[in-house]
Formats: sequence, structure tokens, C-alpha cells
Amino acid sequence: MPTLKKAIIIGAGPAGLAAALQLHRNNNIAITVYELRPEPVTIGGAIGIFPNGMRLLHRMGLYEALLARGSCVTHLEMHSLQNGDIAKVDMSSWAHQQTGFGYLRICRRDLQDVLLTAVAEEHLPVSYNKRIVSVTESPTDVTVTFSDGSTDTADILIGCDGIHSGVRRLHVDPSIVPEYSGIAGTQSIIQSTDLPDALKTHGNAFMTCNGLLAVMPCSAAGDQLFWFFSRETPIPHSESGEARDGWEERRQQEVAGYKDTIRQLIDSGKGEWRETLTEMVNRTEFIGFYPIFRLPLGGKWSTSRTVLLGDAAHAMQPHAGQGVSMALEDVFLLSRLLRDQERGLEDVFAKYEAIRRPRIMEISTLAAKNGRARRDVSSWRLWMKEYMAWATYGLYNRLGLESWGIGQRHLVYDIDQVEVAV
Repeated sequence: MPTLKKAIIIGAGPAGLAAALQLHRNNNIAITVYELRPEPVTIGGAIGIFPNGMRLLHRMGLYEALLARGSCVTHLEMHSLQNGDIAKVDMSSWAHQQTGFGYLRICRRDLQDVLLTAVAEEHLPVSYNKRIVSVTESPTDVTVTFSDGSTDTADILIGCDGIHSGVRRLHVDPSIVPEYSGIAGTQSIIQSTDLPDALKTHGNAFMTCNGLLAVMPCSAAGDQLFWFFSRETPIPHSESGEARDGWEERRQQEVAGYKDTIRQLIDSGKGEWRETLTEMVNRTEFIGFYPIFRLPLGGKWSTSRTVLLGDAAHAMQPHAGQGVSMALEDVFLLSRLLRDQERGLEDVFAKYEAIRRPRIMEISTLAAKNGRARRDVSSWRLWMKEYMAWATYGLYNRLGLESWGIGQRHLVYDIDQVEVAV
């Protein structure tokens, strides 16, 4: 394969910025990043990154900067609003022992800031307000045209522009469109001042008849908490008949009525958590409502000079906490394959897909399974779920099964150790 001198990356989220850094450093490729939005993203909730992703961020030299911003969460305590504490769930201690890295919960804006700082230090240009409108490939290069009439040409085009990827929709595979998972989330970030220390040191989750309510610290000092309420939500209908209008109407309803909705759940509870959760909701000033979409498994990920990474290729539900980590694994594998001068681009892309698809299938299936726990249940069914969680995790902890790595083996996966030989 002729040496690649230049790459165009579409999307300045975690996937695109990580790809820019890794390909510039490891492959000596000149990079230009283009972003649809007019400025860097400063909104969003808090992202969870498990050991498999943290190990790769360490290899990129970003680990210490991220630790200074986020919260290392070791376990999750599950509670019943009616019946008290259920179980203490080990999130990643076995994987931590195996890899040297734990679980980090960090505000999306802080993750972005760390990545953008690293990109700036490498003098990699990021251009904003650039909407892609077409892609044209030739045997020797690929050209991207933007809505402002400007163009750029490179040896390779990398689509890191998320679940609604313009690169996928316009060029790689227009047939693959996002599908609704049936689950939507309401979330916010609040200050932890005067709230119980139990909220600042570990995760806390509450199973309800109408979904899952959870709280986690998301700053190094523990002064910020990320909470979300994830539940089964039917596809809304609007008077216009347009799906987008229906979701906008539903978002407005959720934002306007979120306190009443969650208070109704909390008011039925007993004990100390009722007062704590009520205060948590009362101090919430901003709320986000996010219907959760995913991409169907399958579809094309590449053409002769274009490849999709991260959510642009395989967006999954967030319920396995692996979105950023999957994108990082994509980035590291692509970089590694591109260093092999014996491979042509199409061979590189084919090997990339062959290695990544089984892993993506595994994690996507896990995320969908976890998402089903958010579905509506009767009060009797909720009691059964709580009892089963109490019995299962109680046995798990008493027998010391965490030493077996049960439920955490996918967290020690190392993409750099995967065999890539033909």
C-alpha cells in the first residue's frame, strides 16, 4: 500500500478526536477534522469508561488528565424504594486487578476538553460548522464537499460522525438507518453539597416499576453528581405525523414535568432515600431528555477509501457503558492495520471489520439485554426482580465469585493483543 499522507476525519467527538491523535502519532498521517456543529460540544451528561477503554486512553497519554477530571467508581449499590438495600455490585475490581485500570465516570464536556487540548498540542486543525454534502472517490484519493461549497481531498476518509453519520448516509451505506430501542432517558448533573456521602463515593441505583433511577459522582472532588432515569417510552405521535415533531413534543413534556414524574415514584418509597432523592430532584435546574436509538447490526462499514468508526458504524444502546471504549478499540485497530505496508486499503478495511464485528455483536447484545431491565413491570414483578437481585448478588459476594471475573471478562479485552495476521 502506498504511504498514506493525509486523512480527513468527519466528526469532532471522542471517536474523531481520538482517531486524529492516534493516526497522527502512530501513523505519521496529516489530519484535518471537520465538525458539523458551530463550536465544541459543551452539553451532555456524564460518560462511563470501563478498564478496556481506560487502558487505551493511558496509552494515548491522557489517563492522568482524565483522572483529574472524573470520578473513579468502584461499586454500585442497589436499593429498593420500598424494601431498603438490595445489594452491593462490584463494577470492575477483577478487571482492575487484571489491567491496572478501573471505571471512570466523567462529564462529557471534560472528556472533550482533554481530547481537544491534546489535539491542539499536536497542532491538528479542527474546523467547525462544516456540513458534509457529498463524497467522491477515485483510485488515488477521496474528496469531500461541504455545504458552504468548500472541498477537501485526502488519501482516506474516516467517518466518526455518530449515529446520524452523514458519511454513512451519503456514501457508505444509506440503507442503514437508526432504530428506536424503546427506551428513553431523562438526566442531569447537579451539585452534591449537603447531600449524603453515599452519593459522592459510589454509584446508587433504584429499580422501580417504571424504569431505573441511578446516581453517580462524575467529578474528581465528588462535588458533581450525574443522575438519570431510564425507562420504557413508546414512540410518540404528533399532530403533524412527523416522528421528529413527536419526539420534540415529548421532550417538551418531559422537561416540563420531570419533577412531578420522578416525585411520584419517590413518594411511594420509604426510609432515608425518599428524602435524599426528593432533594436531589428539587435542586435540578437543567434536564435533558434523550430517546435512545441504535443501529441495526450489519451493513457496510467501508468503501474503497472510506471507513466508519464508533457510533457511525455500530451505535448501540448505552446500557453496557461501552460507547467510548468501542470507538477507542476501533481507532487502535485501524491505526495498527494501517502500519502494515503489505496491506492495501480494502484489505485493511476488510480485516478491520472481520476483527471488530464479533466484538461489537457481543457488547451490543449485552447492552440490549441490560436495556430490557428498564421496561415497565407490575409491583409484584418488581418485587421478584428485587428479590432475585438480592439473592444473586448476595451469593456472588458470599462465595467471592468476583475472583473468577464473572461478568467482567469483556472488560479486560485488549485490542492491541488481537491477532491480525492473514
